[in-house]
Amino acid sequence: MSEAPSKQEDLRNRPKQFALRIIRLFQHLPHSVEAQVLGKQLLRAGTSVGANYRAAGRARSRPEFISKIGIVVEEADETVFWLECLVESGIVKEDLLKDLLAEANELVAIFAASHRTARS
Repeated sequence: MSEAPSKQEDLRNRPKQFALRIIRLFQHLPHSVEAQVLGKQLLRAGTSVGANYRAAGRARSRPEFISKIGIVVEEADETVFWLECLVESGIVKEDLLKDLLAEANELVAIFAASHRTARS
């Protein structure tokens, strides 16, 4: 019987799984100019959350960690913005992005709390 992943392992895996979901969403967006422009912005921001989180984990100092985790927060929040734009523009139906948007907001909250803790 395998053990459940620790919270640390889960937190390390969540941004990567999130990035993979963003990639799959992008692959299914309409080929209109608007959808592709918003989609590329989403793809860049959504995949950078995990990459920057990994970089934060390799920070050589507390100030470097604080800086890198701040970037994670910014990219996660930007991802929420692009998801909202896809919904509010009518490109993607809200119910199709509800779970992904909830995950994005959870990641913003988790990383923002981590950023606040690291700064104090």
